[in-house]
Amino acid sequence: MSLNLHLLRLFVTVVRTGSFSRAAEVLRISQPAISKGVRDFELQVGCRLLNRFPKGVKPTPEGEALARHAEALFAVERSAEEELNALRGLNSGWLRVGASTTIATYMIAPFLGEFHRRHPGIDLQLVSANTRDIAGMILNHQIEIALVEGPVEDQALIAEPWQTDRLNLIVSPGHRFAAAAEPIDPGMLAEEILIVREPGSGTREVVAQALAAQGIAPVRTLEIGSTEAIKQVVAAGLGVSIVSSAAVADQLQLVRIRAVPMRDLHIERTLWQLKIPGRFEVPAARAFEQLLKSGM
Repeated sequence: MSLNLHLLRLFVTVVRTGSFSRAAEVLRISQPAISKGVRDFELQVGCRLLNRFPKGVKPTPEGEALARHAEALFAVERSAEEELNALRGLNSGWLRVGASTTIATYMIAPFLGEFHRRHPGIDLQLVSANTRDIAGMILNHQIEIALVEGPVEDQALIAEPWQTDRLNLIVSPGHRFAAAAEPIDPGMLAEEILIVREPGSGTREVVAQALAAQGIAPVRTLEIGSTEAIKQVVAAGLGVSIVSSAAVADQLQLVRIRAVPMRDLHIERTLWQLKIPGRFEVPAARAFEQLLKSGM
């Protein structure tokens, strides 16, 4: 029996992530396609590979055995790709950079531009996703560079500080906070609609931790999965938000939003580069990392 490697990859991703929906996010295909692919694969191998539960899936003993062999198979595949890329050096090949949303949208472009000027033979790919997904991509060897905004707790990864980012409270120009002559009391945020990013976002995690440390629990929140959309909603007066200072420069200049200081609450975060200990780094990845460390 010859295994269908595409279906095997779908199955392994479901095992890694623990759910069909998370696997669909990682592979960027629909959840029904994932579900059908795994069902077809189970029919091909002639046994059940996953136990389905309301809150996720777990592999059967047969599924665990197959997943273990599949991981070894895909590790050989990735090693071959990386060695071929290394042999090409910096004259050809590719570099896949993964960055969480704020970094990808507002911070990484100058580094990509400079890298392209220095190494025009390397094909660049930028993948934008939230912190949790970027961590999964570097673990799965889907990217060579991983830059994230929030804390990542995974023993298979090491996190090295890259930059420091300050977060600002933003409001519409007509909001009561905008007229404040002095920094506002952070406790007043509890009375506002706080607009937050989706679960898995590094910005959301940092903001939640900072507010919890002050004993602040907003009564109402609105979840939006895009910083750009959050800025537009804030400008329209629907609520307030706390976002990266790098993300708001354009809207501040246009006076569509206002940045409001908070008394005794300054939210800063470290931006991180994630790595797999002992992983062979292709020359393009090493060159890009040196560029990141230089700060341009």
